[in-house]
Amino acid sequence: MKSSHQAYLFGIGAIFLWSTVATAFKLALAHYTPLQLVFVAVTTSIFALGVILIAQRKLPLIKQQFLSRPLFYLQTGLLNPFLYYLVLFKAYDLLPAQQALSLNYTWAILLPLLSVPLLGQALRKSDVTAALVAYCGVFFIATKGNITGVQFESMTGVALALTSTVLWSLYWIVNTKDKGDPVVSLLLSFLVGLPFILVALMLTQSLPSLDLKALLAGVYVGLFEMGVTFVLWLVALKKAERTASISTLVFITPVMSIGFIAWILQESIEKSTYIGLGLIILALVLQQVLPKVGQWRTRKRISA
Repeated sequence: MKSSHQAYLFGIGAIFLWSTVATAFKLALAHYTPLQLVFVAVTTSIFALGVILIAQRKLPLIKQQFLSRPLFYLQTGLLNPFLYYLVLFKAYDLLPAQQALSLNYTWAILLPLLSVPLLGQALRKSDVTAALVAYCGVFFIATKGNITGVQFESMTGVALALTSTVLWSLYWIVNTKDKGDPVVSLLLSFLVGLPFILVALMLTQSLPSLDLKALLAGVYVGLFEMGVTFVLWLVALKKAERTASISTLVFITPVMSIGFIAWILQESIEKSTYIGLGLIILALVLQQVLPKVGQWRTRKRISA
């Protein structure tokens, strides 16, 4: 099989699994508190990533990378998994899955905006345009389309979902300075973050239940939100002839996620969710397309 075909298979596999996790979050949160779910999922992900690194014969890199930059991994571990997933799961606990999913998906719009002050990157008109369109979608979803009355079902849930986008964007901005193996770096972040999760859990709540149904839901989240799927995506990008051709598959994720939410959770999908999510996806497309249109116009002007 050609490498490009393998890239699509791995990419589609990752997209399919990521599309199921919003539903898995809600199912797991029926049994666990957000903090308990973080603990179960992160523990599972550490085990899964460890097995993958053993298969890749990269275990020695764990010590090597950590000792080279311990403070760096302290930062990433606090951001992800500790703060990010705690905030995200709490948002899912307070909001319908369709709302939490859509709001969280705006991290891709926020990332280039935060890169301006934190990485010194130039602010592009396309990023501003995309942000305006995306956050119109956010407002539409958060108010359930009642844009004149402006009544939020759970203002705390909306705030937490949007905060999760900030934390996730900060995690990736910090990661731009990471030159190590990405799977090793992810495992190190989880290993460093786990003690903080455990201490918070011991001080505030009880340990998670070992009920089989609850445990399976938490393990699923750990495997297919945090661990295995990340590796599948990395393999897809590595095998792809053009990264952009694989990256565009991400646009399928929220649409498939809404389908799983309606089918498995039996949530009635609001018209406002469809409209708001459509605006967010449009913003993501504009973010990709507008710079290329600008480049094409510049080349055309120069050639003329």
